[in-house]
Amino acid sequence: MFRWFETRVDPYPTDTPQMPPQRFWAFILHYSRGLLPWIVLLGVVSALTALIEVALVGYLGALIDRMAGAEPNAFWQNEGRTLVLAGLVLVLISPLIQALGSLVMHQTLLGNYPQRIRWQAHRWMLGQSLSYFQDEFAGRVSTKVMQTALAVREVAMKIVDVLVYVLVYFSGALILAASSDWRLALPFLAWGIVYGLLLRWVVPKIGRVSEAQAHARAAMTGRIVDAYTNITTVKLFSHSSREEAFARESMDEFLGTVHAQMRLSTIQNVSLAVLNALLTATVASLGIFLWMRGAVPVGALAIAVPLALRMGNMSHWIMWEFAALFENVGTVRDGISALAVPRKVVDAPAAKPLVVHQGEVAFNHVGFDYGSTSGVINDLNLVIKPGERIGLVGRSGAGKSTLVNLLLRFHDVKSGQILIDGQDIATVTQDSLRAAIGVVTQDTSLLHRTIRDNIAYGRPDASIEEIMAAVRLAEAEDFITRLTDSKGRGGLDAQVGERGVKLSGGQRQRISIARVALKNAPILVMDEATSALDSEVEAAIQEQLTGLMEGKTVIAIAHRLSTIAAMDRLIVMDKGQIVEEGTHAQLLELGGIYARLWARQSGGFLPSDDES
Repeated sequence: MFRWFETRVDPYPTDTPQMPPQRFWAFILHYSRGLLPWIVLLGVVSALTALIEVALVGYLGALIDRMAGAEPNAFWQNEGRTLVLAGLVLVLISPLIQALGSLVMHQTLLGNYPQRIRWQAHRWMLGQSLSYFQDEFAGRVSTKVMQTALAVREVAMKIVDVLVYVLVYFSGALILAASSDWRLALPFLAWGIVYGLLLRWVVPKIGRVSEAQAHARAAMTGRIVDAYTNITTVKLFSHSSREEAFARESMDEFLGTVHAQMRLSTIQNVSLAVLNALLTATVASLGIFLWMRGAVPVGALAIAVPLALRMGNMSHWIMWEFAALFENVGTVRDGISALAVPRKVVDAPAAKPLVVHQGEVAFNHVGFDYGSTSGVINDLNLVIKPGERIGLVGRSGAGKSTLVNLLLRFHDVKSGQILIDGQDIATVTQDSLRAAIGVVTQDTSLLHRTIRDNIAYGRPDASIEEIMAAVRLAEAEDFITRLTDSKGRGGLDAQVGERGVKLSGGQRQRISIARVALKNAPILVMDEATSALDSEVEAAIQEQLTGLMEGKTVIAIAHRLSTIAAMDRLIVMDKGQIVEEGTHAQLLELGGIYARLWARQSGGFLPSDDES
């Protein structure tokens, strides 16, 4: 039975993720698709539960009236049938309805609902543009995904479950109280109006505080995670105290929202205590007064006073539920600001997979900037022939890495086209484009998984023989065989830690080279591919890299000009434009920028200039 209800909702829908709406209720509905029938069923169960409770109280009052004037010997004969029916409702039908509600709530919705939202939101976020993640804390984004999923569930379920129950119960209580004498309904009506006004005043304030609290919580988590992620830098610069102050600033902001929330809670509790005491006292006094005048039977008191006590007890629960509702409303609104963000780089509507026949890369009148008035790339034209190996040269800020990022379509060009074998990369799918390009970067980041998983990331189906061939090409076999992690796993099965923190820079770079070698893409980009390697390892791997480049179109960026001097052609960039091109010998003979850079190098590195 549990399994049946648990499998009514698929927590991992396969539909292509769509951008969630930026309007609140549309956002809730977007993440509630596939769950609405079960949410409605939960509301029906809540309404039935409230009706049964009110009906049983009404029956009890009527029964007391009939008992007052009945003969004990004839009581069972007259009331037996209704007593059995009431007993069945009480001990069988009501528990069955509540069991259905519990199964729907706990088995179908509570677990699957937020998991479904996390899955859809995570898939949407994975497709976000690179610039989105460059502007956000990873911890902050992940926190918003997690807390928004729970908040959406709570808003939808509390609206249907609690609100339906409260409306049905309160309406039933009013009708039941008025059935004996309309005046008995007046205290309940007055209580409801004042209670509603209190809700209207307190709950929105809690919602606003909660939205600020959700934002502050995400910021606090982001700062803490940022310190942990960069713990090496923190320790190298002896900045633990500075990080403490940085974290405390956000913690203080969060604590301020907590204090504001707790003040409202105290006001709410005291106000309710007074209001409920007045309701019970008024109902009891009015009921006794009407009974003494013979206006109502004693059974009316048996109905009205318990209803007043029940409403008083429920009011705290209702207030907290509504406060929690608006708290989650604030969390959802905060989540919308992070999740309902359009992707800056998207596949064209009719995008097709890139098909690489030869590997020619052409930049035609390409222009790009990061929103500044002056372009980073200005009307750039460059054709790289199939199998040609080119080196990009230039000071920091010349546009070399930007050119590579445009080729990978991390950003869209502002003007012009980039073609691969005649196919505009803006018209092909991003996944197929990046699958055709192998990249080794200077800042190598590894996933917190095993060595095997990291190397085979581009080809998960690769055999162990293919993985080891890539390992040997990267001169990484020696250190991999000696690796062990904290759980005793060794070699390819050893975990590398977050971002590969357990490995040295050179080891991480060799893993990266092995990963690209295994991927075996027709276009190869090397951005300072050997910068983290010591001279001995670099010399050993240089021949292997030459083999790796064989038959591929290669774009290499290096500040150490000696590592790219043997390329087929060198492209010298300055201020987003190509200012020189040719072989190493031709450029030296030209006596221009490249020749001056070569002459000024110390130890084979470009001079350090400020980025433009």
